[in-house]
Amino acid sequence: MRTTPTAQRIRLSLENAIVDGVYAPGDKLNPIRIAADYECSRTPVREALQALEASGLVRVQPKKGTFVTQLSVTELMERFEVMAELESLCARLACRRATQDDIGALTASFQACYDAAQARQSDRYYAENTLFHQAIYRAAHNEFLEAETLCLQTVLQPYRRRQLRAQGRVRDSLGEHRLILQAIAAGNSADAARIMQDHVLVQGEGFRDMIAALTVAKG
Repeated sequence: MRTTPTAQRIRLSLENAIVDGVYAPGDKLNPIRIAADYECSRTPVREALQALEASGLVRVQPKKGTFVTQLSVTELMERFEVMAELESLCARLACRRATQDDIGALTASFQACYDAAQARQSDRYYAENTLFHQAIYRAAHNEFLEAETLCLQTVLQPYRRRQLRAQGRVRDSLGEHRLILQAIAAGNSADAARIMQDHVLVQGEGFRDMIAALTVAKG
C-alpha cells in the first residue's frame, strides 16, 4: 500500500508516541482527534493506522475501534524469545563483521548509556539503550536481519520501557551492555551471543514478574 507524505508523517508521529509511552498498550486511538491535530482529512489518518496495524503496533477491533496493541503474557514472552534469538545473532555476526567505526559507535553509545545511568534518568537511559542495541544491529552488516530485528524492537519498546523502570534494572542492564561491548570488541562470538540472549530474556522475565504482581494487586 502506497501512503501519502501526510500519512507517513502521522504514522511516524504515532509510532514515536506509542514507543515513548504517550499511548500505552490498550489505549484507544481516536481518528477524528488525530485528523484534527494534523489538520487533515481522515484518509491519511486511516492509511497511517493501517500501516501501524501491519507493523503490529496497533490492532483494529471491528465495531470498537483501533487500539494500541496489548500483548498477553504468553504473546509477550513468545516475542521476547524470538527477540533474544535475533539480537543474539546480531551480536554474533557483529563479532565477525564489525569495523573499527562500528566499535567506535558502540563505545560511544555505551558511554551515553553510562552517563544516563549515572544521572539516574531512566527515560534517558531507555532512549540510549535503544540506540545501543541498534548500533549492534548495524554492526552485524546484514540488512535483512537488521530490518526484522528493528521491526520487533519497535513492537516491544513500550514493554521494555516499563521494565527498565524496575528497581535495579538500569544498573544491571548497563553491566550487561559493558560485557556485550567487550565481547564484540574482542571478537568473542560465543560470549557475545550468550550474554545478549540472557540480556534480552531477563527483560521479558522481569516484565512477566511485574504483570504477575499487578494481577495480585488487582485481585
